[in-house]
Amino acid sequence: MTLPPQIVVHRDKELMAEAAAARLITRIVDVQSARSTASVVLTGGRNGNALLAAIAASPARDAVDWARLDLWWGDERFLPEGDPERNVVQAREALLDRVPVDPSRVHAMPASDGPAGADAEAAAEQYAVELAKAAGPEDHAEVPSFDVLLLGLGPDTHVASLFPEHPAVRETERTVVGVHGSPKPPPTRISLTLPAIRAAREVWLLAAGEDKAEAVALALSGPGELQAPASGAYGRARTLWLLDRAAAADIPPELYPPASA
Repeated sequence: MTLPPQIVVHRDKELMAEAAAARLITRIVDVQSARSTASVVLTGGRNGNALLAAIAASPARDAVDWARLDLWWGDERFLPEGDPERNVVQAREALLDRVPVDPSRVHAMPASDGPAGADAEAAAEQYAVELAKAAGPEDHAEVPSFDVLLLGLGPDTHVASLFPEHPAVRETERTVVGVHGSPKPPPTRISLTLPAIRAAREVWLLAAGEDKAEAVALALSGPGELQAPASGAYGRARTLWLLDRAAAADIPPELYPPASA
């Protein structure tokens, strides 16, 4: 049984980023206290990078044992290593170069000039193998049971690089796929699939700005993942929507009475 999502609305995008950063730090610390290690799947985009920058600016970041944290990615632009448009490059600039992460536990998706070369499907399979090796017998899929999986929401309701009606959103077997002909540049990407996303303990969806309001309302109304991929992104224990007021403006009152956090 899928639990209904929790919705938290903040005054503006800056407060949303700061509050999400505090929430994520607390979650990581709690998990590390209970189990020694924690795992988080990062997302790119303006809201994902704003969250990472807010963590970097927070004094509370030192509460995290960064050497005992595994970091993965939900999707990646299939570009050469070091390209400034790659999510991992932006994450390093926003946060990772400022904290003592263990490089062996930063699991970047392959670049287009990596061992798999320009073959996005081979690169996706390479990442799937890495995920499967990290999964334990207690996990529910061929991926680890991520403690928190972060997703940005696109104005067309896409999450990761799963776009409405696109072949990748229909995938039910594989955990990672190559995405070709993306409606958003660059056209070639690598993405976790919905089954891999749904293996996470908690899935947090981030959206801020007026341009996300229609997508938020559509995804929360449950039209189905083919039409609105975000509606198919949920965690095993918790699904959390973190929004600002502008992005929450069109949510039907029966789903979330007007309020702020």
